[in-house]
Amino acid sequence: MSRSPLLSGLMLSAGVALIGTLLASLLMLGTGLSENSWLAVTLIIHGLALTAGGFVTGKRSESKGWYRGGLLGIMYTFVVWLIGFLAYDSSITRELMMIAGLALAAGAFGGMVGVNVKK
Repeated sequence: MSRSPLLSGLMLSAGVALIGTLLASLLMLGTGLSENSWLAVTLIIHGLALTAGGFVTGKRSESKGWYRGGLLGIMYTFVVWLIGFLAYDSSITRELMMIAGLALAAGAFGGMVGVNVKK
């Protein structure tokens, strides 16, 4: 992984999100889950990814885990929006704002825990 705490956390978050999305897609394909529950599943996946990424960011940081984890959440949201904009010409939606709020909170929480685990 990278030496930068934010880049390390962002890479881990992206990896967890990709694996979570793949598993959720396979679960939806193999079962009778409807696409109406997809928003809840998406929020859970993003929350877990950002908590893990925030943890790594906080652990690699010397201090201010909540700040760096929250910054990770903002960066992650921007990347998610940028991918959606470039691939699907999507704009800022209510769902994206929900992900942004969750990303900020989950990243900050993971960062706080990560900084304190180091000690």
